[in-house]
Amino acid sequence: MTVDPFVHPALFYRGADEYIAGTVPFIAEGLAKSEPVAVAVPGPQLDLIRTSLGASAANVTMLDMTKAGRNPGRIIPGVLRAFADEHNGRVRVIGEPIWPDRSVVEYPACVQHEALINRAFAGRRATILCPYDTDGLSPTVLADAFRTHPTVIDSDGTRASTSFAPDAVVATYNQPLVAPHNAECRMVDASSLGELRRFVTKFAAHSGLAPDRTTDLVLTVDELAANSARHGGGIGTVYLWTEPDTLVCQISDAGYIRNPLAGRIPAPVKQLGGRGLLLVNHLADLVRMHTAPAGTTIRVYFRLPRRAEPVLGDHTR
Repeated sequence: MTVDPFVHPALFYRGADEYIAGTVPFIAEGLAKSEPVAVAVPGPQLDLIRTSLGASAANVTMLDMTKAGRNPGRIIPGVLRAFADEHNGRVRVIGEPIWPDRSVVEYPACVQHEALINRAFAGRRATILCPYDTDGLSPTVLADAFRTHPTVIDSDGTRASTSFAPDAVVATYNQPLVAPHNAECRMVDASSLGELRRFVTKFAAHSGLAPDRTTDLVLTVDELAANSARHGGGIGTVYLWTEPDTLVCQISDAGYIRNPLAGRIPAPVKQLGGRGLLLVNHLADLVRMHTAPAGTTIRVYFRLPRRAEPVLGDHTR
């Protein structure tokens, strides 16, 4: 039987000492083997690792996950695959996409990301270590970590997960998305894309979205609406509304996205098309999707001035 060279453990840690004990030796081992190493974790943890590594930190690619991975759908193509595809041979990465300040709205996309890493890297020579803060995260989040990682590391050592079921996680969090009753609604087809762009621009300006982000929003909505016209039965339903710190757009159509990695794998340079969802993940602050044979809904979030909202550390215990 062929052994998959991809390794994907979850690291359960409590406090800074356990965090350093679980991450710095992992990095040092990679550097000693001349393996390219990347660390993508929230800023405070990044500072801990950088300080502990000392001069060796210069040999590690370091990214603040709260920026590079703000949208979980961006992490596989923009962080993990971007790094792995740069290098020949085995690479090792520390990726921490779920931290206590993640919102409950973001979490389904986060856990689906963790599950889909297993598909995206199957057969590739890579080790991706994912830390989980056992003090700050809820039992639900920690239980899901066992379902998305084949191996778990904690204070008792390393062991195989007995509940590893990444495809089931993707299905569990493939939740219906229903627009609020007060959302602005427009039907769109190939002939009305220009009208839609003007409507979205006006809505964004009225909502206070910055001009550069309005450009990104219009491009995102245009891409999704064009996909509905081409692949979703010729017509889509577009909803727009605002929440206290977010402008939200949702597009529903009759299409079905069968590939769970759609929008998460970099397209080959010579490939014509096939980059629409990649672009959406790159531009939006968060992307949620529900897809089934009866139709698909994609919801994108663009941040307005910050609001207080429920976070994983407070409301999912």
